[in-house]
Amino acid sequence: MINEVFMPALSSTMTEGKIVSWTKSPGDRVEKGETVVVVESDKADMDVESFYEGYLATIVVPSGETAPVGAAIALIAETEAEIETAQQQTSAQSKPTSAATRSTPTAQPQTVPAAALVSTTTPISSTRNGRIVASPRARKLAKELKVDLNTLRGSGPHGRIVAEDVEAVAGKTKAPASPSLIPTPAPAGTPPKLTPTPVATPAVAGQQVPLTTLQNAVVRNMVASLEVPSYRVGYTITTDNLDKLYKQIKSKGVTMTALLAKAAAVVLQKHPLINASYVNQSIRYPAAINIAVAVAMDDGGLLTPVLQNADQSDIYTLSRTWKDLVDRARAKKLQPDEYSTGTFTISNLGMFGVDRFDAILPPGMGAILAVGASIPKVVATDDGLFGVKRQMQVNMTCDHRVIYGAHAAAFLKDLAAVIETDPQSLTL
Repeated sequence: MINEVFMPALSSTMTEGKIVSWTKSPGDRVEKGETVVVVESDKADMDVESFYEGYLATIVVPSGETAPVGAAIALIAETEAEIETAQQQTSAQSKPTSAATRSTPTAQPQTVPAAALVSTTTPISSTRNGRIVASPRARKLAKELKVDLNTLRGSGPHGRIVAEDVEAVAGKTKAPASPSLIPTPAPAGTPPKLTPTPVATPAVAGQQVPLTTLQNAVVRNMVASLEVPSYRVGYTITTDNLDKLYKQIKSKGVTMTALLAKAAAVVLQKHPLINASYVNQSIRYPAAINIAVAVAMDDGGLLTPVLQNADQSDIYTLSRTWKDLVDRARAKKLQPDEYSTGTFTISNLGMFGVDRFDAILPPGMGAILAVGASIPKVVATDDGLFGVKRQMQVNMTCDHRVIYGAHAAAFLKDLAAVIETDPQSLTL
């Protein structure tokens, strides 16, 4: 029997995926549950596992190319004798087509339905549900060399332990004699890389550079947001006390992003409508306050890692969590619930000196807060004199189907009160 591996839908917005790398070469043995390919979705790189054991007969979509969701990207033969048949089947097709529209030739072996063949779409980390994630070769080597896998940090895709990790701990330098993990042989003495480091496409004058998968996802989301009846409300907030607090606790690893996220989360407790969103002619009130913060990616595009339950975390934990999220976001190792569960979004360009800007409302959100730089301004004081205070401009974009102007104004007023008069409460 010949089984097809299809391009999985790794997110609700994904329409196509890019093959980052194949971890198996044609002819290699494939075990059930073993990673066979790394796919770039619109948000992150994901390991795709096989639901069947057999032999990777042929690769339909090579590394670096894209395929629509549901298209066949490889064939797995149940026996070695069927490998040639699978290769002939691939040669007879001019290009990969969707499993839903392809008919099975009468002379070809039976094909298992797509629903039974698509592999898992959960990112692989060094542990999953208490189970260490390692390649079969790594497990075998660990047993032979008496290496405890619990002590290793995987260097494979998303922390997966590979054979090289085991050999490094055991003091060996020679690469295992297993088949190459990538179809193109690596230079002698250079271990193959399963997941290439993202590199921004250099801009060349006179050339047209195609968008990355992530950039295309951002385009789709922004176009979808144009259908939402949105409006913007601005507010000027004095930050002298917040800046003073930040200087005191910055050395403890606290970031301004975490302070702003914490402040927004605390105020959202009093304004649940600002945390809500419009869904099918109804208003959905989330059970948690999850603050998504926009992060520009080094290789183009935008991600919004999520600080979950931000109102319940202390500022120090929140800052550590944020640093970890940003590091893994730029390494494309975030899990879906770490970038898709936000209930309120913050976009901060203040660190670039931008004094004010408007943000586009992300799909599925009720509001997004655009934060400008805190800059010194000459203002009138309460005693009728002039003085210098640091102020920042915030502009909130809202879905008018959920949030009215008075609701937005009340939220911003309370946010300003926390930042201006009681920022110390953010450390409690």
